[in-house]
Amino acid sequence: MILEQLIEENKNYKSDKNSENPWRSFVKSVSWRVIGTIDTVLISWLITGELALAFSIGSIELITKMVLYFFHERIWNKIKWGK
Repeated sequence: MILEQLIEENKNYKSDKNSENPWRSFVKSVSWRVIGTIDTVLISWLITGELALAFSIGSIELITKMVLYFFHERIWNKIKWGK
């Protein structure tokens, strides 16, 4: 589903030069989540003292927040305010 949406948005992107390419948003989502997940794993490890639990928390957080950030970024890309 996400891949199909990326392809469709990429078609619309070409007609709007102020819009950011969806693939750029996707790569930004992934890179930011790697940084954020390392932070979450470290904090979880400090709080729980259990590395396995920290990685479990981090892996769930990685996926959910990456998806949320991607859609957040795409919605903000459509808002003209501040451009």
